[in-house]
Amino acid sequence: MLMKAAVLFEQGLPQPYEKSLPLRIQEVKLDPPGGGEVLIEVEAAGLCHSDLSTIEGLRPRRVPTVMGHEAAGIVREVGAGVRRFSPGDHVVAVFVASCGECRYCSNSRPNLCTRSWQARAEGTLQSGARRISCDGAEIHHYSGLSTFAEYAVVAENSLVKIDKAVPLEVAALFGCAVVTGVGAVMNTGRVRPGDSAAVVGLGGVGLNALIGLVASGAYPIIAVDLSIEKLELAISLGATHAVLAGTDRTVDEVRDLTDGGVDFAFEMAGSIPAMETAYAITGRGGTTISAGLPNPTKTVAYAHAPMVSDERTIKGSYMGSCVPQRDIPRFMELYLAGRLPVDRLRSGDVSFSTLNRGFDLLSAGKVVRQTLRPKIAA
Repeated sequence: MLMKAAVLFEQGLPQPYEKSLPLRIQEVKLDPPGGGEVLIEVEAAGLCHSDLSTIEGLRPRRVPTVMGHEAAGIVREVGAGVRRFSPGDHVVAVFVASCGECRYCSNSRPNLCTRSWQARAEGTLQSGARRISCDGAEIHHYSGLSTFAEYAVVAENSLVKIDKAVPLEVAALFGCAVVTGVGAVMNTGRVRPGDSAAVVGLGGVGLNALIGLVASGAYPIIAVDLSIEKLELAISLGATHAVLAGTDRTVDEVRDLTDGGVDFAFEMAGSIPAMETAYAITGRGGTTISAGLPNPTKTVAYAHAPMVSDERTIKGSYMGSCVPQRDIPRFMELYLAGRLPVDRLRSGDVSFSTLNRGFDLLSAGKVVRQTLRPKIAA
């Protein structure tokens, strides 16, 4: 079929993106699903900071590629051998398609699947195939999904069937922002009621971590960010304290509030200063968890002896240490019960014609989570 899609041809174009247009809206050809693959109609696709980093050139990817890795939609066709899905099912797409066979998948760590990493690096589906082309030339798949499009062909293992009671524009956020943020709290950290915690960086992932902390019963919950507006939003979502980042008093304020530092500090900004702050506000015996992805060449230095004597832990959290088939349905149950107000993190919708401007707003820190709605007119 022919469809409309947002294609990234070149990384690192200058801002404003509304003028340089890194994402070109093209008519592309989408082949039918092969064996083990599913065709979905994309209803909503989130604009994530990982997408922005790719546009900026901070995360090299094969181009040209149809962008987008956080989405929800409706199954329209299934390929040979697909048993878990039928046309009409509502689904959430996840950006790691576990193979089910490598040692990580076998140990209930599908977020670390080695086959998925290889396919993503090559810009293919899990099978190694590409289903998108333009004027006869192949287009790469982004994170095995490419959801900034009217339709997407994806591996069966890239999808999770969901309750139709969840609006698809909300459901889209569960494929990345929710699993990464809430998962970091509930899976990676295993935060217990009464544990003290701080979140450094209040973007879509950071605010999901914050509502995950509220649902987990953490106390106190300290929000740390450069934006007054986001700190105010964090308080309305259940943070007990708000501390402005980037000042000479940031670390001392958090340590004063917690008698020496928090049990858990979550770095969600993907920046080295944020990670340094998160580590500095972690107390003795505490854990610093980072789900941020900075430029891969960047490093963090820490004093090793205090890390040992204070029994400090530094952990990475990728995709919230989630098992998507298990965690997305249970997170959605918490949403439907009012325990995870994910809908309050939506900053509105964009169309294909305003998609580049949407990334300008994201870069400026003026929004939390926007969603591309392919059916919205210009």
